[in-house]
Amino acid sequence: MADTVMPGPVDASACIREAVCIHTRKIFDACRSKDCVEDLRVYPTAGSQQYIDSALSVRAKSAELLYVDVNVEAITFNNGYYTVDVTYYYRITGETSPGGNTVTGLAIFTKRVMLCGGVGTVKTFSSDPMAMAGEADGLPIATVEAVDPIALYLKLVDTSQCVCPEGQQPDIPAYILNRFGDAIVTGDTPKRLYVTLGQFTIVRLERDTQLLIPAYDYCIPEKECAGGSCQDDPCTIFSQIRFPMDEFFPQDCAINDN
Repeated sequence: MADTVMPGPVDASACIREAVCIHTRKIFDACRSKDCVEDLRVYPTAGSQQYIDSALSVRAKSAELLYVDVNVEAITFNNGYYTVDVTYYYRITGETSPGGNTVTGLAIFTKRVMLCGGVGTVKTFSSDPMAMAGEADGLPIATVEAVDPIALYLKLVDTSQCVCPEGQQPDIPAYILNRFGDAIVTGDTPKRLYVTLGQFTIVRLERDTQLLIPAYDYCIPEKECAGGSCQDDPCTIFSQIRFPMDEFFPQDCAINDN
């Protein structure tokens, strides 16, 4: 009997047992973006606004990506192409000067990309309640991968000394507001915060499809599940943990190839 084939690279001696038809998503088109978003208004919490009004400047500390809302629409008269509207919701954290008070707020960034998603006329439905409904109306499924942005700069603006454009009041979903635990100030204020962010994103358009692939065998784990028993004392468990060498020796800077 041939040796068991494990997941990973295989050589020519590995025997294919059968051809298997699987259901998966095929990537029709994808793009990556490196956005430097300048002067994005920050809507602070009510508790933070009082610190902002008495501050002379605010230093950027961090930016956290809370959620990404994705919407796909077909482009009229351009068969097979779709617009993907991506809305990013951020939690911005800064520190006031003077005072050193921590302030937080919400920033919203929206961008649109155009990708080829193929033509789908078949409507797919599933008994799985967790299945995405994109294919039910013939649209491809958009997938967005994004990391937490880099908070590059926070700018404090005195509204009495500048003509600040008053944009449309944002429609903030309730599940985003609940992440702050305090009311968000979206109206006119004596002082405003504007943030500049660096955002990396990958956007894909996918469709369900069936592929024929070679199968070597059923994938059965060879590694046994390890776990501490009730008889193991803390020092015995600790001795089984690998020494974290990477935590003591920082990595070299990666070469920026742009």
